[in-house]
Amino acid sequence: MFGRKKEEAREEVAPADGAPPLEQAQSFWRAFMPVMACGAGLFSDGYINNVIGSVATVLAIQYGDVWKTSTAKHYVGDIAFAGTVVGQLAFGYLSDRWSRTNSLLVSTIILIIFTALAAGSFYHGDAVGMFNILTAWRFFVGIGIGGEYPAGSVGCAESTGELKAGTRNMWFIMFTNTMIDWGFVIGAFVPYVVAAACHNEHYSTIWRTSLGIGVVFPMFLFVMRLFLREPEEFQRNSMKYAKTPYGLVLRFYGWRLFIVSLIWFLYDFSSYSFGIYSSTILSNIFDSSTAPLTTVFGWNTVINLFYIPGTMLGAPLSDFIGPRYALALGVVLQAIVGFIMAGDYNNLARPEMVGAFAVVYGIFLSLGELGPGNNIGLIAAKTCATGIRGQYYGIAAAIGKIGAFVGTWVFPYIVAAGGNSDSLSAQYPFYVSSSLCILSAALVLFGLPNIGQDTITLEDARFRAYLEEHGYDTRQLGLKKGESLESIGDHGSGDVPAVKET
Repeated sequence: MFGRKKEEAREEVAPADGAPPLEQAQSFWRAFMPVMACGAGLFSDGYINNVIGSVATVLAIQYGDVWKTSTAKHYVGDIAFAGTVVGQLAFGYLSDRWSRTNSLLVSTIILIIFTALAAGSFYHGDAVGMFNILTAWRFFVGIGIGGEYPAGSVGCAESTGELKAGTRNMWFIMFTNTMIDWGFVIGAFVPYVVAAACHNEHYSTIWRTSLGIGVVFPMFLFVMRLFLREPEEFQRNSMKYAKTPYGLVLRFYGWRLFIVSLIWFLYDFSSYSFGIYSSTILSNIFDSSTAPLTTVFGWNTVINLFYIPGTMLGAPLSDFIGPRYALALGVVLQAIVGFIMAGDYNNLARPEMVGAFAVVYGIFLSLGELGPGNNIGLIAAKTCATGIRGQYYGIAAAIGKIGAFVGTWVFPYIVAAGGNSDSLSAQYPFYVSSSLCILSAALVLFGLPNIGQDTITLEDARFRAYLEEHGYDTRQLGLKKGESLESIGDHGSGDVPAVKET
């Protein structure tokens, strides 16, 4: 399973426009399957991160004060953030220095094992001990999720180069951010189905089954990934068997990495204020302290469905106007809606306005997905060279997750700044979030380059030229196991054909 894969890519000639339809279809699926296999693992991120909220709801009912007074109550939801950061950094390095595909397999195995262990959490019949065990397993689940970001998304971005120009950004988004969003929806819907099957009783069965179902998708994905080969860009331009010139990398990409990381930090930081409106909508529909689980989980599913129109409609937009402008457009429109919602909160938050409130809130969430949700990962994956792409992406994604964690701690203080006024306590976080949206738009427009259909190839050429200017022997890029510069001679000079950006 982890043996040496074929280093040489098969030379495949794209069929001409007049080729038989069957041949064209086969060529499309050969190019399409790696994109899906690499990127779709982020579905597990959405599912596992969202389902834990439903699990905590069930644990609170099942164990009452024992759960409420336990330390695990405060950490079981957030501990995966820490694990995810560790996974993003570790697998970012491994995906560059070892293998894209093998890194994916390892992260998938970690995800399967520790999700299953979390579902079966037990500690000699002691509830508090079981809570602590669940929290520990969640940390390791986070490591598996973290591995999906640099290894999976980077492999997905590189594999899109085999697809038809004009659709590459769309397919990347469909199998990264859209997968996360569908994971959120299914992560809310599965507990609803399980609770309905259990007639809102048998609490242990509800939360363990909901967690355990999170194993199913990675198992299917694992089988698909067994047949993956390394992306051709990685084979040509990796630094797997070469010394990485980190000093030159920082000089060339340091500022760009800072901008990408800051945008990701701001997006994840501010997105955690959005839940305020979710709780407001639900509190106007039912009393969560007395409502059956099916009602709570059913409405949670409806709320999460708001993400889907934004990500799916925004995916082709990123090809049409480019990821940079799509991100800026999304955050500017989101800021406008956010300011309107905050300014008119007193009218929108009334129970009789719940329908209008839900619609405006849905538009707000959709714009967030259309903009940074869809495009920040795409920008991180395509604004650096192949040899250090995994580490670059892993650092940016890790800083984004740190932003999410910081947001969970900072926003309560922003809410508290409203004092005894419920209106101000709800308005302040959205004034902050909307302002950060404007800042993100400025950063992406003035701090990042345009991203076209062939940006990955062009970026590799730019980086090669820079390295050569500073005395780095680019023949090292793409070396295979057992090869040396002496053995390849002038044949591996590293020249790449010029590519006209489309």
